[in-house]
Amino acid sequence: FGLQPVAVHADPKPVGAAPPAVTLARGTLVARVRALVDSLAKVGQFSGVVSLSKRGAAVFERAYGEAERTRHTPNTLETGFNIGSINKIFTTIAIRQLAADGKLNLDSSLAKAWPDYPNADVARKVTLRQILEHTSGISGNIFTLPGLATPAQIRHNRQVLTAIVNTPLAFTPGSRNQYSNAGFVVLGGLIERVSGEEYYTYIQKHIYVPAGMTRSGHFANDSLPARTAIGYTRGGAGAAANEPLHDNTGILPGRGTSAGGGYTTLADLKRFLAALRSKKIAAGPPPGIGIAGGSPGVNAIIEGDLPGEYDLIILSNFDPPSAERIASRVREWLGVRD
Repeated sequence: FGLQPVAVHADPKPVGAAPPAVTLARGTLVARVRALVDSLAKVGQFSGVVSLSKRGAAVFERAYGEAERTRHTPNTLETGFNIGSINKIFTTIAIRQLAADGKLNLDSSLAKAWPDYPNADVARKVTLRQILEHTSGISGNIFTLPGLATPAQIRHNRQVLTAIVNTPLAFTPGSRNQYSNAGFVVLGGLIERVSGEEYYTYIQKHIYVPAGMTRSGHFANDSLPARTAIGYTRGGAGAAANEPLHDNTGILPGRGTSAGGGYTTLADLKRFLAALRSKKIAAGPPPGIGIAGGSPGVNAIIEGDLPGEYDLIILSNFDPPSAERIASRVREWLGVRD
């Protein structure tokens, strides 16, 4: 549980105006993807779903492994997955929506946006843009909270905010980049403060509903919807491949936060990309995004508008880099250079 979630391109990154030309034939690309994922699944290094689409139409979609290993329930294309830090994109959009409505200024201090923020010293020094860009210096362990015997007792973003709010800044704001889950917990509290809506309600109302994402949400881990995968870990990223798998239910927070831990499905993420293209989501970024999330038993990737007009979505209920290694090879085959 103490392992920090990983994120690759955690914030939206528009693909360049002139992406490299794709010379690989579609049939060859699909054959390579199939062979790669089949081989990883066969040796127990991937479980989940993989989707490669071209202009919104699937060219390869397949489910692998088991959603629940005790009852041998298979993963299907309809299975829901924990997506870890990918939820940060929804928090980012919410902040940008409030800014577009004139309720926030991204370049103002947190203190101006939230005058009674409990840590006045931090609030005066950091800007909202610095928090979004992980340069604020806001820190704090969002996974182990004082006074709670188990992670399962974390049931709301506000609990985490209360626990980290008085943590001193890790560095002078703007002086360097350091990934900050705590900063995004603060943004979740700010969304509630400014909008007057609970964070989870705001995301549902202003992002999931406009996009048609009917199976997405920050569900409590002890009452997950039907057809939702349990995560299985060998001990997190870097664990030996021969370590036994065990479920991650005992190390997850009872409910995710504005920093991550929500659930969604392949179909809903495809709807999300389609909604970005059609501008159905207010203040949404361009669809050319690359975002990822991971923690023990969780690894997910969304790559939109890759060269050749491809979208790649990978949802895994195994440790990182189960999804990331597949995405890395696909990006390489499409001529993307990080």
